[in-house]
Amino acid sequence: MPLTGTIEPRIINLGLEDERLSTTAAHLRLAITRTARRLRQEAGRELSPSQISALATIERHGPLTPSELADRERVKRPTATRVAAKLEEMGTIARTADPADARSSLLQITAGGRALLGRLRRRKTAYLAQRLSALEADDLAVLERASEVLERMLEDERL
Repeated sequence: MPLTGTIEPRIINLGLEDERLSTTAAHLRLAITRTARRLRQEAGRELSPSQISALATIERHGPLTPSELADRERVKRPTATRVAAKLEEMGTIARTADPADARSSLLQITAGGRALLGRLRRRKTAYLAQRLSALEADDLAVLERASEVLERMLEDERL
């Protein structure tokens, strides 16, 4: 049974175009993975990658219940609950009673959490901007266009 949100692998006869797509996909996967790893390193050690992701999700979509956070992060509820507890302990999110369900709570970002995310984002953006500043104008234009295409691909996936 395929995982939610994944593409089930297929055995296909690779034609020239399919081989080109496969090669491009492999190169792109590697470049994105390496870039994401480097950006995580630039973010520092204040928060784990899971905590950064959860905090950003709460900022973007909150307030959220722990179950909604788990769904959006594609993790099990106990994992989301543990991450949220650590974020709450750090003062980056606040937990309030859910008026729609007394058994649940709502998670929302605090001013401190918003400030921390801002610092982490600025640090990662500065790293990328420094790297981009060394590129030729043509290469920079290619990356600008590629970022638009990648965003569109991801948006299409959400529909």
